[in-house]
Amino acid sequence: MAWFRGGPTVPVLRFSGPIGMAAPFRPGLSMASVAGAIERAFGMKRAPAVAVVVNSPGGSPVQSRLIFKRIRALAEETSKPVYVFCEDVAASGGYLIALSGDEIYADESSIVGSIGVVTAGFGFVELLAKLGVERRVYTAGTNKMSLDPFQPEKADDVERLKSLQREVHETFKSLVRERRGSRLAEGEDLFTGEIWSGTRAAALGLVDGVTDLRSKMRELYGEKVQLKVVSQETSWLRRRLGLGSQAAGGMASGRAAPALPQSALASLGPAGHFPPGLADDILAALEERLMWGRFGL
Repeated sequence: MAWFRGGPTVPVLRFSGPIGMAAPFRPGLSMASVAGAIERAFGMKRAPAVAVVVNSPGGSPVQSRLIFKRIRALAEETSKPVYVFCEDVAASGGYLIALSGDEIYADESSIVGSIGVVTAGFGFVELLAKLGVERRVYTAGTNKMSLDPFQPEKADDVERLKSLQREVHETFKSLVRERRGSRLAEGEDLFTGEIWSGTRAAALGLVDGVTDLRSKMRELYGEKVQLKVVSQETSWLRRRLGLGSQAAGGMASGRAAPALPQSALASLGPAGHFPPGLADDILAALEERLMWGRFGL
């Protein structure tokens, strides 16, 4: 048969978008959303390796690490090497996921790094006063309302937050050192949260070289190698609304926060009527847009 004359098949996992941001119409990139695809990719017994494409500005450190750990666990169980390819961005949690690769590659113009921790928010204390609004909150626990955006910022609250950030940062740094080892350039500048081009990241040892998925797989497994994208299964509702699998399959690039398709908008009811969850989805889209905007995308 014809397929016997072909080359080996390498499963490809695509992780695109912010990590851990979920809303009714946007499942987010999380362990729950990609677990099935990861299992199926490593379940392809004849596959010589698994390729992972990362295009993410980061997000939840917990979800990033859970995805990383699942990939590494299955790589060890199946004895399959993992090759990671960074597209537009592999930053912060996106780079943490990329560390699951035995080898990491990037495009010359990819944005790589941002090995740090960030917490952002707003303060609305003066706004409430101007609106004549009195907020009433009752708690049990001295620090239950720590860093509440409607109350004045307290130095002790900020210091507790920074202490927590330092702990998470140390965990991130340890993982980078463990996975990249002697390939890393000397110096703490790697862990300041700075970002680099793919070319510079290769010089610093954050990635192993500059190339793309197809070229590297053909170099390793021959001209006839077949690349098979393993997509996350999509629920009936998301298929009905025309929403594909964002996390593990459908998105070729995360450059822009995707809008709801016309088929979804037509299902939302009469003009002016917003179903439950739509406001959350809009806010998630705006936040995602801001995350990509940090990297000029």
